[in-house]
Amino acid sequence: MEYIGYLASIIIGLSLGLIGGGGSILTIPILVYLFKINPELATSYSLFIVGLSSLFGCFSHYRMGHLKIKAALYFAVPSVVSILIIREVIFPKIASTLFSIASYQVSKDFLIMIVFSVLMILAAVSMIRKNLPEITATTTNYSQLSFIGFIVGIITGFLGAGGGFLIIPALLFFANLPMKQAVGTSLLIIFINSAIGFAGDVYIGTPINYAFLLTIAAMAFIGILIGTRLSKKIDGTKLKPLFGWFILVMGIYIISKELFF
Repeated sequence: MEYIGYLASIIIGLSLGLIGGGGSILTIPILVYLFKINPELATSYSLFIVGLSSLFGCFSHYRMGHLKIKAALYFAVPSVVSILIIREVIFPKIASTLFSIASYQVSKDFLIMIVFSVLMILAAVSMIRKNLPEITATTTNYSQLSFIGFIVGIITGFLGAGGGFLIIPALLFFANLPMKQAVGTSLLIIFINSAIGFAGDVYIGTPINYAFLLTIAAMAFIGILIGTRLSKKIDGTKLKPLFGWFILVMGIYIISKELFF
């Protein structure tokens, strides 16, 4: 299963290279089901993989002039605050077993996977829907942008997911950025959130297998290179709904597996 996991890790980068996002939503299922990593630890590992992949994407968008630093900071600062609150204060205090129903025990790991599968389904719906219209207004609602940032930070902190499917619409409608700038700025926000969250986990002593993480990141990097090359020949907007259906099926599978198997 590990060899399949390494090959599947290429898809993380392939998605980022082709459609500018979506790869992070695959990281947790790959780590949990193919590498048999505990879901709680997988959220830490996911932050590293997602953050490193997003950093690479940032460089490409920076060269193209698609990064809006001010909007990114207004979004990222409250995100970082909520991430640290969740991962360093609340998360460690959640009991391994939350409650019992008859003879069935509901664990923290079970909750992580169920909430993550719901997130996958929501992300899939956002990918399947038609593309959002370009924004032509020039004003930015920084207070609402910061509020959405705080909410996304909660999701990132709890699940180790980038939350790009929430960040991009927020940048479109509250920062009034064109789609290309929203994608580039989103990658910067995801990198900042993931880096701070992972650094916090290292600080509190979370055991990290860096050799394993760097191997997964290297496979994702290969996927990014392939995806970036293919994106010049294939319209990523046409692939996005297909990838969305794939994520939807995976989300439903995870819910079914956790509830009935």
